[in-house]
This record gives sequence, C-alpha cells and structure tokens, in this order.
Amino acid sequence: MIEKVECLIIGSGPAGYTAAIYAARADMRPVMYEGLQPGGQLTITTDVENYPGFPEGVMGPEMMDLFKQQAVRLGTDVRYGMATAVTFTNGGPQKVIIDGTHEISAELVIISTGASAKWLGIPSEQRLNGSGVSACAVCDGFFYRGQDVAIVGAGDTACEEATYLAKICSKVYMFVRKEGFRASKAMQHRVLNTANIEVFFNTETDEILGESGVEAVRVKNNKTGEFREFAIKGFFVAIGHHPNTDIFKPYLSMDEQGYILTKPGTSYTNIEGVFCSGDAQDKVYRQAVTAAGSGCMAALDAERWLGTKHASLQ
Repeated sequence: MIEKVECLIIGSGPAGYTAAIYAARADMRPVMYEGLQPGGQLTITTDVENYPGFPEGVMGPEMMDLFKQQAVRLGTDVRYGMATAVTFTNGGPQKVIIDGTHEISAELVIISTGASAKWLGIPSEQRLNGSGVSACAVCDGFFYRGQDVAIVGAGDTACEEATYLAKICSKVYMFVRKEGFRASKAMQHRVLNTANIEVFFNTETDEILGESGVEAVRVKNNKTGEFREFAIKGFFVAIGHHPNTDIFKPYLSMDEQGYILTKPGTSYTNIEGVFCSGDAQDKVYRQAVTAAGSGCMAALDAERWLGTKHASLQ
C-alpha cells in the first residue's frame, strides 16, 4: 500500500532536523526517515564547542538528541529507515522507496542525506575515532592547541586543514601517499612555506597507537619500506568526503563528485518539489551550523513552493 505524505525529509543530522522543525511549525506534517546513521556525523563526534548556544560545549550525540526532541515535540514523525530508491518528476508527487519495500508518495522531498568522510580503513582509526582521530580539523583542532598532530591527505582540503592546524598546534606532520600533492600550487606553497608543517611524501599510515587516546602514529615509506613512529595527540584524516547521494543520480543535477547542485542562494534542485540541504550539497563549509542554516532554507523554500502550487490549483 502506498503511503501519501505532504513533506518527506530524507536523512537526519543538523540539516534534516532543522528542516523538520521549520516544516512542522509550518503545518507541513513532515515525515523524516533518519537513515543508517541517525543524527549524522555528529553522533561519532565527542565535544562540540563551536555551535552557538552551548557555552560549555556539548557532546555530539547529545546535541543531535536535542535536535530530534525538538523536531518531535513540534510534530515531526521521525522514523528509522533508509531511502533505497526514488522516482522524481517535476512537480511531483515524488516516489520514494524505504528499505526496499515501503513506498511513499510525497508532495515534496527535502534531501538531507549528508556526506560521509573517507577513511583509511585501519582498525585503530575506527577504535580511536572521537578519541584523537578526526576527519575535521576545523571542528576538532582546538582540542590539540599547543600539541603535536598529524594529518593525512594530498588535496586542497588537506593542505588547508594542515595550515589551519599549524596556527594552533606546535607541530604538524603531514603524510602524503604519493610523490607529490594533488592540491593547487598556491596551497602547496602555503604548506611548504609554513615552518611547523613537516611533509613526508611516499608515506602511508600503518597504525595509530594508543589505548584510550592517540599517543603516536606509525608510518611506512612505500619506497624504502622504512617504518617510523611520531608522538602525536591528534590524527586527522583529510582524504575526502563522499556525498550520500547515489540513489538520486538519475534525476538530480550533480557535480563530478556527486554533490547535488542547488540554485545559488536557495535549496532548489533541478526537479520542482525536491529540495536539498546540508552536506549533500555543501562541499565547502561542512559545519553543523551551516548545515542547520541550509535545513532552515530548505523548509522555507519548500513551504513557499507548496503554497504557490496549492494556490495555482484553486
């Protein structure tokens, strides 16, 4: 049996929950499916100190639970489940399949599926995630002020995060798997001209060392086979993100990396009645506060679009 809803939000996290809060207050009766990781990437983050309104900081999972509580209190139907297929058409209704079996027909859809950080794939990386291992230097670099850290990556983002860390950390070891950077020349020069960044090319991470927190990293030179250990307190992975947008590719305009393209200054996609917010369309800022802001935009855009649609039918 096909379930009909007015506003369907796919994905949770700051963008999805904020969209839900605004949509609920606009009497759009939002239904949200949280996805495989309810609350998004912040649920694997420990201290959050840069989100306004929490002067003492807040744990990532706690903050996402507060977002959820607010969305539910205002009337959002929050459900556990994952969108596995869609059929989008201009003006709708939009067809969404949940967990391969349940079909929903929605007047409008807000996509807030986010992006997932790419990881190296070593066991210690996951074991120490949130305890010294991070995929966001801007989010977590503050906790290692005045200490030695390491970062892995070769692109513009890795170089940008390395220079950011260099401003607050004593020493930044940068490990690049190949013989050179993939970053732009300007970013390369910035890294190579920063005194407290030391770059190691042809270097791969073998193991992150430590029990309850990061204590050191062991790396291997893939040319000579030599192993070295560096005492560090923070380990940052900057090898890219993958937007969680694969199921939308047949219908939505995207860039070469899979980020959904929205009309500048809005959340509108190329399909009428489908909106996008958060890291699924933002590869520049990727912060909780910007995701929440774009969730607000998506709900407001959706409300106005729906009002115009209904008016035209009268």
